[in-house]
Order: sequence, then structure tokens, then C-alpha cells
Amino acid sequence: RYCTRVMNPTLVTRRSFILTLGLLTAMAALTIDMSLPAIPDMVRSLATDLPKGQLIVGAFMLGMACGQIPAGLFSDRLGRLPVLYAGMSLFAVAATVAAIAQSIDVMLAARFVQGFGGASAVVLSRAIVRDISSGKDAAKLMSLMTMIFTVAPVVAPTIGALLVAQWGWRAPFAAIAGGGMLMLIGIRSNLLETRTPDAEGHPLRQLQRSFAEFFSHRQSIFGLLLIVVPPAGFMSVIAVSAALAVEIYGFSVQAYGLIFACAGLSILAGSIINRLLVPRVELVPLIGIGIALMAIASAQLLLAAWMNTAPFAWVWACICLFFFAVPIVLSNAMVLALDPLPRIAGVASSIIGTIQNVIGASGAILGASIYDGTLRNAVLIIGGAGFVMLTIFLLRPLICGGPIVHHPEELARD
Repeated sequence: RYCTRVMNPTLVTRRSFILTLGLLTAMAALTIDMSLPAIPDMVRSLATDLPKGQLIVGAFMLGMACGQIPAGLFSDRLGRLPVLYAGMSLFAVAATVAAIAQSIDVMLAARFVQGFGGASAVVLSRAIVRDISSGKDAAKLMSLMTMIFTVAPVVAPTIGALLVAQWGWRAPFAAIAGGGMLMLIGIRSNLLETRTPDAEGHPLRQLQRSFAEFFSHRQSIFGLLLIVVPPAGFMSVIAVSAALAVEIYGFSVQAYGLIFACAGLSILAGSIINRLLVPRVELVPLIGIGIALMAIASAQLLLAAWMNTAPFAWVWACICLFFFAVPIVLSNAMVLALDPLPRIAGVASSIIGTIQNVIGASGAILGASIYDGTLRNAVLIIGGAGFVMLTIFLLRPLICGGPIVHHPEELARD
């Protein structure tokens, strides 16, 4: 049932395969960021208020959080492709409903369903990587996918703004629906089934066994901890970034767009550097490099918080350094977490994604809640996140003692 090769060379060197996986990973970011410029006009058209209109982001993220465990479980039971087809079809239909919605309630319901369906894209793109590779090979593939993913926050808001200016607020939602339909074609054309179905027993009992197996591996728990903490930091900054730049430092809204793009470019640069380092540095030391960069950035941000004043260039450079380290840590920690779990890669990926979403959303909510117009509260959470990461890494002998496990001999498909 499981093959003995370290990697399926045909799949992982095929550009269309890698591009499709990268775009599946980026679907959530594209869906959120492309719709942001449409919110003001949407609010006026649907006769609602801005706070309720902004819930289109939260509704989508809530749907994503709810959809990941079912996507992972049923992909382990039925195979990756059937669940991907079902999830992305649901995504495309719900996106079409959102594009033609005549009330905010219909819009929010459609966005929730859209997120529920889109969860399959994020979960299964990672599971497919584990199906066909492990260790450094998986890290190389994950870093390539991350490079594609990180382009989304840079280009999506600009595309969304151009669509709104040219065709009105419904245009980004229509483009998202079209993108979902194109992804179905991409899945059909570029992906192969990488999982042998395993539908033995009741789904709930299988889910219980999968959870038990995941949390029985200390390496997976260690990887999980490294993955879920950084989003609390960077999402807290994203939530208040406009206020930080415009309200505290007096930049224009147009300048803020360029400032925020620097953070996106930092993530892209980190992905590229990670891609270059993966063949040369072992996973744990490479994660350590990323965490060291996070800690350096966080220490300076906590100093700025203590002083409650600092030059903007210094503050934003530290934030960009934190963002630069994110792909170095997350893509390699994901490999670390999934490597011991070839038989339950779908559920394992969904566990990680669900907890990551919940903590990231909590960081955004907490960051927005404690923001009081001061620099201190704007950077406090991201400053703390770096030191939590450093503490987890230093406690590795207690959390995950012994050698790192890769199981290269256990791949789901030749």
C-alpha cells in the first residue's frame, strides 16, 4: 500500500503540478485580500454599515476553520481528488452567490460556505506534499509552494482595487468565483490521486484514532507549536497596520498600500532564501535560524513598545524582519509535523490548519481590541510572539527529545 521511494520524481518536478498546489494554498489569501477594496462600495450598495460589512473576512475565516477537519478526514477515507473536487465546487458556487448577493445576510452566509469549501484547498495541498515526499524533499516542495502563496498578499489587493474601479464592487467577487472554476480545471489537468483510500470503520472512530496518533508523536506536537504561534503575532499587526501607519505616523492611505506591500515582499524574500537554504541546512537548524530572526525583531519591537515611541522606519523594518522569518519557520515546521504521519496526512494537516486559523484570528481580534492609538499596544503581541517561539525552540529537548523522524519509506503513492 505504501511505496518505498523517497519521492515521486515525475510529480514533484512538473511545474504545472507545483503551480496548482501553490495556487490551492493561496486560495484563502487571494479570496480575502482581493475582496477588501470592495467593502466600502458593497456596504453602501447593500444598505448596511462598515462593521457588518467587514464581517465578510471573519465569515470566510470561520468557514475555513470549520471545514478543515472534515476535509482532512474524508480525504484520508476517500482520496484527495474527490474531496478537492467537492470542496472547490462548493467554493465556486458559494462565490457566485456572493457575487450576486442582494443583502448582507446572503453575502455573509455565502462567504461562510465559500470558506468551508475552500478549506479543502489549503488542507489537501499540504497533505499531497506529504503523500509524495518527506524530509528535505518535502521542504523543497513546500518552499516552492510558499513562494507562490506569498505573491497573493502583494498583488491581490491591487487587482481587487482595479476591478472595483473598472466594473464596480461585485467584480472582485465574480473574479474569485471564476478563479474557483479555473482551479477545478487545474485540478483535473495537473493533479493525480496521491492517496490510497482507507474507509475502514466509522468516520468518527477513524477521526478519534487519527487525533490520538497525531498527539502521540512529540515531533508533530513540536512542529505544531512552531506553526501556530507566529500567526498570532503577524495577524495582530495586520489587524492594526492601517491605524499604525495612518493614525500614529500620519501616512496617507495610498502610502499605506506601498508600506504593506513591503511586508508581503519580505515574506516572498524569506521564501526564496528558504528555498536556497533547504538543500544545505538540516530542518531543525534552519528553523532555528528563522526563530533567531524572529527573536531579534521581537526584542526590538518590545523595546519600542517600552519606549512607546520610535522612528517608523525602524518599527516597520523589524516587522518586515519578522515577516521575512515566517516562511523559513512555517514551511519547515510543517514538514517536521507531518513527517511522522504518512497514513493520516489529511487529518494531521487539518488539525494544524484549524488551530493555526483559530490562533491567528484570536491574535487579530486581540490586537484590534487592545489597540488604543499608541505604538505600545500596536506591537506588543508580535513582540511577545517572538519570545514564545524562542522559548518553544529552546525547550525542544523536553518537548521532542531524540532524533527527527522522516519515514521516507512510507509514501502514499508511487
